[in-house]
Amino acid sequence: MKMKLLIALIFGLLTAACSASVSEMSVSGPRYTAEISGPEEYKLGAGDKVRLTVYNEPTLSGEFSVSSSGVLSFPLIGDIAADNRTTQDIATETQTKLADGYLRDPKVNIEVVSYRPFFILGEVKSPGQYPYASGMTVLNAIATAQGFSPRAERKVAYIRRSGAAVEESFRLTPDLRVWPGDTIRVGERYF
Repeated sequence: MKMKLLIALIFGLLTAACSASVSEMSVSGPRYTAEISGPEEYKLGAGDKVRLTVYNEPTLSGEFSVSSSGVLSFPLIGDIAADNRTTQDIATETQTKLADGYLRDPKVNIEVVSYRPFFILGEVKSPGQYPYASGMTVLNAIATAQGFSPRAERKVAYIRRSGAAVEESFRLTPDLRVWPGDTIRVGERYF
């Protein structure tokens, strides 16, 4: 009799724990591609690599990486804060600084050459660090890591955004997006 009561208690606790985690799971929001309306404004961060092109100035043009402190260092004008800013913002500031005593009417373009990587761990066949590609979804990321392991929970993904202290749980759908610098964790199923 005590054994049946103990089994019923354990089953009840597991059921309660599962239902609590499902209610806290996100099923909509900016991470789901179906809700995107128009082009995104990508914000740079540490590890991104950009190409600066100054029209008719090949010695000032080149590829530059955002440092760990969130700064881009350019010839002549020095450091420009890049963390959490768009390439258009930085191009405008660079153009203004070059026009201030260096060049007459400079034309500047900045484009992202390579994004910072994302990380995937947990119940995938090959966890690790992988290069981000524009428009990537969590299912694409799992495929990049050679798919689910046999014990993987295939309905939920846990994502910690770059710089965030905690991870959030998301319902795993084909629309769930990855952002550069994300850490994705695929949990283990229990049954």
